[in-house]
Amino acid sequence: MSPLLSPNTQAILLLTAPLMVGRSETSSETLRPSEYKRVAGRLIQIDRLPSDLIGPDAEELFPDLEETIEIDRLQRLLARGFQLSQAIERWQARSIWVAGVTDDSYPKRIRQRLNEHAPPVIYGCGNTGLLDSGGLAVVGSREVDEQLVEFTLAVGKLAAEANQTLVSGGARGIDQASMRGALEAGGKAVGVMADSLERAAMNREHRELLMEDRLALISPYDPSAGFNVGHAMQRNKLIYALADAALVVNSDYEKGGTWAGAIEQLEKLHFVPVYVRDAGNGGDSTKALAALQKKGALAWPNQMNADELVGLLGTPVSLTKEAEQMSFL
Repeated sequence: MSPLLSPNTQAILLLTAPLMVGRSETSSETLRPSEYKRVAGRLIQIDRLPSDLIGPDAEELFPDLEETIEIDRLQRLLARGFQLSQAIERWQARSIWVAGVTDDSYPKRIRQRLNEHAPPVIYGCGNTGLLDSGGLAVVGSREVDEQLVEFTLAVGKLAAEANQTLVSGGARGIDQASMRGALEAGGKAVGVMADSLERAAMNREHRELLMEDRLALISPYDPSAGFNVGHAMQRNKLIYALADAALVVNSDYEKGGTWAGAIEQLEKLHFVPVYVRDAGNGGDSTKALAALQKKGALAWPNQMNADELVGLLGTPVSLTKEAEQMSFL
């Protein structure tokens, strides 16, 4: 196993990661998030760490875990050391880093805001310092007209002028337009990928920005994983968690990831204030945006300068001492 990863993160990867190197399909035995939470919770109860599962006395723990996970399954997952070594070698060659939730390098905003629901592992490339810098999250649909693209490019440029990080999802349409607007104006951006992190990391245009420390790309999913609707829906909470405020440029009504993510923020998570594009910007207000306003979203100001954007984003989130402490849930 690689010395570049902490023992805790190595154990978490063995339990939860598909380790897709050289294979087109993932293992059905890897622990789902809810299953890992149960195992991690049991380890806490017996005052142990994930790393103890790959230590010399690992078998002594098995009787304490029998009611939480099938021991044969646990042993098969922990025996994937060679696959993990292959995966680590591939990730390292592509400058992809891995942060387990116990690591100091794990994004503090995600750990604090999602708490026990934080992904056990985050994969990424680029400037990790951007992940806790806050900024403006911009979300919207993949299929958009040129008018909305121009509006979104301008929002990205505004974020750059205000020296604020632009956070989005990296998908075509609104996501890419917002990030492009910020980066072309000399700003910084974070892309939270739902799939294909490895391919994005190897993109020639991205490589230059990554080397300039102006871009970070992250994903809670295997770097080789392809598109999955469920993954696209779930990663939205990470976009909001990394920001100080969010702008919904457009959305389908009562369907799709953009709608679901905004509703989750407005009705449940409340990580950040949610804004929606005002009717005066880029065309008529859609039914979805009007509905989001009824649920508590705010109208995005028609005109704004860099200083006003800084004021809108407010004081960066204060990371509590408890949030900075390591927890592997």
